Amino acid sequence: MIKKLLFAFLLFIPLLGFSQNILLSEQAKVSILTCGTGPESYAMYGHTGIRIQDPSLGIDVVYNYGAFDFSTPNFIRRFVKGDLQYFVTKGSYAEFYYTYQVENREIIEQKLALSSPQINQLFQQLNTSVYSDERFYTYKFIDRNCTTMVVDKINQTLGKESIKSNQTNLSYRAILYPYMSNFYMKLGIQLIFGAKVDEPATRLFLPYELNKALSQTKIEGKPISTSTETILKARKTSLRFTFWNSIYSLIVALLLLALLGKKWIPIVYFFMAGFLGLFFALVGVYSYHEEILWNYTILLFNPLLIAYAWFLWKENIRATKLLTKIILGGFIVYMIYMLDKIHLQIVWPFIALQSYWLLKIALKKNYFSLK
Repeated sequence: MIKKLLFAFLLFIPLLGFSQNILLSEQAKVSILTCGTGPESYAMYGHTGIRIQDPSLGIDVVYNYGAFDFSTPNFIRRFVKGDLQYFVTKGSYAEFYYTYQVENREIIEQKLALSSPQINQLFQQLNTSVYSDERFYTYKFIDRNCTTMVVDKINQTLGKESIKSNQTNLSYRAILYPYMSNFYMKLGIQLIFGAKVDEPATRLFLPYELNKALSQTKIEGKPISTSTETILKARKTSLRFTFWNSIYSLIVALLLLALLGKKWIPIVYFFMAGFLGLFFALVGVYSYHEEILWNYTILLFNPLLIAYAWFLWKENIRATKLLTKIILGGFIVYMIYMLDKIHLQIVWPFIALQSYWLLKIALKKNYFSLK
């Protein structure tokens, strides 16, 4: 077995050298492939690839910076922590096209106006990435993904940051928001995001945003994209409205909790809300993902709600009165901060329910008295 592996490795060495040192002809072309979204969580924002063709040499390959291995030990823990290693792959265009055809995801191709020396430089850089330690990189949701890596490679070839975001009037959160069709996935992601995603989107980090930027970018007065073509059209699939996958199911569920009037219901809810806030606080400290750091959602799902629920259950009036004022103070700060945030439109049912319960309990027990 060892002899076979050694033999295969010796055969592979010349192939590596050939792949990295080959010189492309004047017919070589470079294009950016923007791939459509998919229902899976890893595909809901689309994908970006780099295609290099040279008809005279029979080369037609696609480089992808978005590959990861599900079999990585402690995959979930490493993904949450933010030290999961992604890597670049190289494959034939035919295989790439077939994959997205099967997944019913469109492919838009934008040919780039690069000179022959620039194309060869990019080709060598990409192959170096594939066949060296550069192959692996630590994934970051906004700062280092399949799109940002492509942007960096093209800008490096151009010698300056020519391709950049033209959406700096929007926040990262506002750009991300329309991509999530599953309501409860959207709700969960918006709740776990922290203050970083509310910053102006100075980084090109999504495939379709790069697509728009390329169509508007000019180098020395000439468009960098010479043509744009949808080379694979996805079959239209109608997304039917479902009550259970909408804000209406959340509103009904929370409304029922408010109307049932059982004393134990708000206590259980506050326990759960407090533990959720505690999770947001701890995961922000644990993870390297800056997108979930400084999560002001803990002012809504305040960890102090755990103690509040406990003292409410034990009918400790003094402690409950103090915690009510602290929690409501943080709650008011949260509501003011949320006034210009796009996700207010899906978070407001929680704001309404918790405001109702906190004020109802406080007024009933006269917690706002000066005594």
